[in-house]
This record gives sequence, structure tokens and C-alpha cells, in this order.
Amino acid sequence: MRMRNPKDKDEVIQNCPFLITDTIDFPNNNPLHIEIGMGKGNFILNMALNNPQINFIGIEKYSSVGSIAIKKIMPYNLPNLKIIIGDIKDKEELLKNKFDVIYLNFSDPWPKKRHAKRRLTSPSFLELYDHLFKSKKEIIQKTDNDALFAYSLETLQNHGYQICELSYDLHSTNIPNILTEYEEKFSKEGIKIKYLRAKK
Repeated sequence: MRMRNPKDKDEVIQNCPFLITDTIDFPNNNPLHIEIGMGKGNFILNMALNNPQINFIGIEKYSSVGSIAIKKIMPYNLPNLKIIIGDIKDKEELLKNKFDVIYLNFSDPWPKKRHAKRRLTSPSFLELYDHLFKSKKEIIQKTDNDALFAYSLETLQNHGYQICELSYDLHSTNIPNILTEYEEKFSKEGIKIKYLRAKK
């Protein structure tokens, strides 16, 4: 998601007490989950609020969007939620062998074939994620995009994942769900949300 830079973006990011720059430091050894592409932070904030026994990290490539998430999260002062501003591809060493679950919510579908390697479920990204997991690997994806969903099902299974849960209309199921900003928008437009949970 691209948007105009908020005027106070740099100040908000620099003064963020839960921003990770060079080390990951939670006050316990609870399971650690990450959302790659957290957007404005609605999903990761509510996941942290509803699951205090789990630590969460949200990473956002675009600082303009990340600063909005920081403002949203700031009043809650949560000990189990931290964020990173930057590209996941540049954070492998920082994040290596840390995570139990990865969330991919409404990622850019990159519809053109020549851009397939940029999709967050492309083989190169799945290889990157292999290095981020502690041991067992679990990926949860939500999308409105049929083509990306079909692509993800193929690449995940080709990479050794087993699809444990699958829905082409998430909101018609009883699968526990926290809405993202995009999800709210798409649902109001009558677009069905695709969901998968995959383990390796």
C-alpha cells in the first residue's frame, strides 16, 4: 500500500518505544508470530490484544503506512507487540530462527507473470521463511485475489507444505478471524475472502 507521507512520520517512528531496530527483546519466551505487511496495524494489534500469551511482530515495508500503525498501537502499551519498518528481505539475520507462525494478509498480488517472484508466496520468499521459523513451520494467508490464492496453494504444496485449513469464503465459516482494514473494505463490497493455513 502506498500513500502520501504523514508530516510527522519520521518523528513518530523515531520516538516509537516498541520499534525493533537491531535486536528482538520480549520479556518472556512465549511463542512468536509475525505479520509480513502489517499495513495500518489493525490485525496485529487485535491479535496481540486477544492473545496475551503470544508475542507478535508486525513488519511494514513502507514507513508512511507503518507510522499510522504506530499511532494506532501506541495507546495500548502492549508488552507482547513490537514492529519493524523495512523490507523482510533485508531482515533475515535479525529474524532468523525466531518464529512459530507467519501471517500473510492481503499481500500485493503482483498479477503480471514477470513479477511473480515478488509475490510473498513465491519460491524465493518461501525459502526465506524457512530461515525465519524456529522449527515447525506454519503460514496463514488471507486474500481477496483468486489468482494469488491459486498460485499460493501451488507454491506452498510444491515447497512441502500441507494445507490444513482452506476456505474460499472465510466469513461463512467458524474459523476464528481478526479483520484487517482491507478485509473490512472488501467484505462490504461483497468480495469473498480466501483463507488457508499451511504447515510443514
